[in-house]
Amino acid sequence: MGNYSVGIIGTGAYVPEKVLTNFDLEKMVETSDEWISTRTGIKERRIAAKEQASSDLAYEAAKKALESANLSAEDLDLIIVATVTPDSAFPSTANILQDRLGASRAAAFDLAAACSGFLYALATGAQFIQNGTYQHVLVIGVEVLSKITDWKDRNTCVLFGDGAGAAVLGRVEEGYGFLSFELGSDGSGGNLLKLPAGGSRMPASCETVEQGLHFIQMSGSEVFKFAVKTMEQASLNVIEKAGMTKEEVDFLVPHQANLRIINFARERLGLDESKVVVNLDRYGNMSSASIPVALDEAIREQRIKKGDHVLLVGFGAGLTWGAALLKWYGQE
Repeated sequence: MGNYSVGIIGTGAYVPEKVLTNFDLEKMVETSDEWISTRTGIKERRIAAKEQASSDLAYEAAKKALESANLSAEDLDLIIVATVTPDSAFPSTANILQDRLGASRAAAFDLAAACSGFLYALATGAQFIQNGTYQHVLVIGVEVLSKITDWKDRNTCVLFGDGAGAAVLGRVEEGYGFLSFELGSDGSGGNLLKLPAGGSRMPASCETVEQGLHFIQMSGSEVFKFAVKTMEQASLNVIEKAGMTKEEVDFLVPHQANLRIINFARERLGLDESKVVVNLDRYGNMSSASIPVALDEAIREQRIKKGDHVLLVGFGAGLTWGAALLKWYGQE
């Protein structure tokens, strides 16, 4: 078993075509563009078509990531899909994707850590390459949150959107790639953000459907407080683990939930606005897809270049949080 350097060698993203603006929402619930914009920074979000499931979005993002890494699906050893909106409880979305991609050699599984899912999946996938078990791992964050959102609840329906982001992990030159990870959980806050029904605790029934228990429920102000504290602490911890200082961070790619939360984190880290990747004005909160979609956009716009220190950080239901620091390598 070796101790190889692991990095992201390709990225891809996909968002559905349908755009739902704040002005569209004004016609659906009692809200306003001004209210949504000032409190969240969100202007519009993407909504999957009726026939689109998570595996469909994931497939489009995966194809682009493989192309960017100059690999074929047969080169993959493992596929990890981070999602809380799987096509079904089983088979996993990763199994469905593996078949559709033709990744005949790859093992595949889903991972559930809500908005922190992509970071949990990166940390998991990287271990397999670092210890020499595998060479190439495809990690995807994908959500179709529109299908578990109560479009009559003005507190939650303005926040969420659909999308998929993918990253191919592989060996990179020594000194590059992932420098440190930070993952965390506080299950005592589980009730603050949840989907109550549909599992073994509360199986689907006429009553659960009538009571709207298959939709996201959130205590907004409590989650906000948790997020502000966690984004800063997880960022500082992952920087310290890498033996670096916050001044050495070139780019922050945060979970895209709320612009105020992102700005708090940016100010605490002493970063200029130009060093922070923000796209939630166009996509809203895409949960596990937020970070990989933002990362892919920054790569394709050539904002992030080889040698840059990139900090990824997020928080989510569980409650969970995660961060990763890497020295960008990109293409081999």
